[in-house]
Amino acid sequence: MTPLRDEVFARMDELSPAEKKVARSLLADYPSAGLASAAQLAKSAGTSTPTVLRLVSRLDIGSYPEFQQRLREEVSQQLNSPVSRAADRLTGEGDGTLFSRSVGQRLGLVDRLSATVPPSEFEAAVELLATAAGSIVVNGGYFSRYVGQILVMQLDQLVDGVVLATEPLGRDIGLYLGMGKDSVAVVFDLRRYELPAKQVAALARERGAAVLVITDEGLSPAADDADVVLPIAVDGVPFDSFTALVVLVEALVEGVFQRVGEAGLARMRAWEESVQIHRAFRAGPPPVESE
Repeated sequence: MTPLRDEVFARMDELSPAEKKVARSLLADYPSAGLASAAQLAKSAGTSTPTVLRLVSRLDIGSYPEFQQRLREEVSQQLNSPVSRAADRLTGEGDGTLFSRSVGQRLGLVDRLSATVPPSEFEAAVELLATAAGSIVVNGGYFSRYVGQILVMQLDQLVDGVVLATEPLGRDIGLYLGMGKDSVAVVFDLRRYELPAKQVAALARERGAAVLVITDEGLSPAADDADVVLPIAVDGVPFDSFTALVVLVEALVEGVFQRVGEAGLARMRAWEESVQIHRAFRAGPPPVESE
């Protein structure tokens, strides 16, 4: 079944100006906005309830309750375990080789970044990371923590104060308690969402820090406390794919590099000099030439 989000995008050119307002409100807070009442969605869009119902009708859905049921089914599918999702797609059939199908599917996830990540949100994320005068504390989930570690290791060569919280509600809690208005909390939380992500985002916000949440299209509950949200597509077999996530992280790092300019380049040079010294030490003395 085609996600309702995609159907709304596909029909955008057919909508009246008032219907487009509803569509934009729905897409900006998808799927949560559609799970509210028709009157609430109309209010958030600045239109009327009949306009909301006309949009639903354009999607070939008979009623607003049926529309909400579709949304709930999507959410349920997103929250299913990897085993359930993988079992549904264990066919072994398709066009081309397994490798070409796998690569093509993941390239599609990257292509969708331009649709799932608003340029203004991306620019806001880069600005937060490039200008933070305080700490930048990154944490992630069961798998996503490893992508978070890549972000930390690369950002640390461009800007000061970047740290990875491996146990955000344990031994690393002090990193969040020490945050202030000049700090940034980066939270990776993809389906199935983890409670510590929500708690960490709320704690950072209480301390006055900016919160950047990187999540999937279903939106982590941590997004409720975020200043910036970057959603990505993650569909993969047998596990969710991090292809788009890695591309997003690399784009953020490049954006920060361009934003900090010469200061970042100078820090990279210092890192490079240190790494060369370390490698020279490990390599040992140069070989002695025989006469």
